[in-house]
Amino acid sequence: IREPWIIRYPGVTKAGAISEEAICSIDLYPTIMAASGIKTKHTIDGVDIAPALKGGSLDRDALYWHYPHYSNQGGPPGGAIRVGDYKLVEHYEDGEIMLFDLKNDLGEKNDLAAKFPERAAKMRAKLHQWYQSVDAQFLQQKSGGPEPWRP
Repeated sequence: IREPWIIRYPGVTKAGAISEEAICSIDLYPTIMAASGIKTKHTIDGVDIAPALKGGSLDRDALYWHYPHYSNQGGPPGGAIRVGDYKLVEHYEDGEIMLFDLKNDLGEKNDLAAKFPERAAKMRAKLHQWYQSVDAQFLQQKSGGPEPWRP
């Protein structure tokens, strides 16, 4: 879950500027709404990224992902949370977790969950709180199949 973005926003971004702030596709809608001067009447996911585009930081403590189904490319169902430079990935099939330091391991090759169990547990608890706050749905048991793992 890492893609660079190239954004041109006259009056906001400076040519050649680089931001290390983590953003997500869910941030586009609130950013476009704010740029258009339109206020939403309901709570929306994501944040206006204009402060980051101006060289500042965003007012958020974590990014979350929830993918509760199998993909046609073979990806398993799972969830993830990113806090700072760390990302925790949780597999919904078996509850296994992996922890990565994205600053030093962009390819996510070195699982640090066993090395930093307290960090992993704290991030996992935060991810599970988020699941509850958004009423996240999980795998359903197939007829005759095993009961799937759930947080």
